[in-house]
Amino acid sequence: MTDSAHTEFIAGLPKAELHVHHVGSASPRIVAELAARHAGSSPVPADPEALAEYFVFSDFAHFITVYLSVVDLIRDAEDVWTLTYEVARELAGQRVRYAELTLTPYSSIVRGIPAAAYCEAVEDARRRAAADFGLELRWCFDIPGEAGVPAADLTLEVATKLRPDGLVSFGLGGPEIGVPREQFAPHFRAAIAEWLRSVPHAGESTGPETVWDALTHLDAERIGHGIAAARDPRLLEHLRDRQIPLEVCPTSNVRTRSVPSLAEHPLPALVAAGVPVTINSDDPPMFSTTLNREYEIAAELLGLDRGGVAELARAGVRASFLDAPGQRKLLDEIDAYAAG
Repeated sequence: MTDSAHTEFIAGLPKAELHVHHVGSASPRIVAELAARHAGSSPVPADPEALAEYFVFSDFAHFITVYLSVVDLIRDAEDVWTLTYEVARELAGQRVRYAELTLTPYSSIVRGIPAAAYCEAVEDARRRAAADFGLELRWCFDIPGEAGVPAADLTLEVATKLRPDGLVSFGLGGPEIGVPREQFAPHFRAAIAEWLRSVPHAGESTGPETVWDALTHLDAERIGHGIAAARDPRLLEHLRDRQIPLEVCPTSNVRTRSVPSLAEHPLPALVAAGVPVTINSDDPPMFSTTLNREYEIAAELLGLDRGGVAELARAGVRASFLDAPGQRKLLDEIDAYAAG
């Protein structure tokens, strides 16, 4: 297909999004409005042009610093609801039919939003998004690794005691360097015992050993990023043989300097090794991208035709935690679109 045909086909393709962060999906408009509301108490600029410059990262640690400054703009349950609903609107506009949104309740709760109010806000926004946009949202409750075991304790408590209806999985994000995966093993065991699925980040800004740790200590069913697996043939074989999907976010990896350039991204090596991959957007406004754009990049890196792009969308559905009838319905929709 030509570039324009690729773009048009991807724009209309029904999709699932499995690795996208709640606060990291705040559009520049929402971030600027929140920054203006909290002017004088936040370093985040309220001017959209200055905001674009603010979202240029020197390395992964700098990205985390900027990310947390945006987190600090979410200060009450109304902010939580607005953010969730607006993220849903953006996703639905890209023909996303199902999304597993990574939430970090700890970051809002320690800033004064009661846990129950937080959960009520995201659940109400989830129901409204389904009614208004035809988008099914589910949650991954994510431990911010930089905050350590206390954050894991609170995240697990909220996940298991309040257990919002949309919650399907338990994750671990934040910096990988200096944050050993194994310290969170008891929390993941407890979450899995409550029928939550394990989806930690690993192997983005560190090496293959972090992916091994996520598999060994956290019983990971999917890996957030996991691109460092390309450096370890034995790990590639393990992921292939056990069909453990990676949530790959190409632009994010470049913008956080985890990969030097898109041309050097290991996505083709992962696919060539038979590892299941899904394409995702991570923190799209912060990285000046969209899920549709990530599909375009993946299609170029992998040399995909229309059928190959549709198969990428199917892979996202199959790797999701959507129930079997929901998966079948979405796969049928993808098939019908691709055939048309």
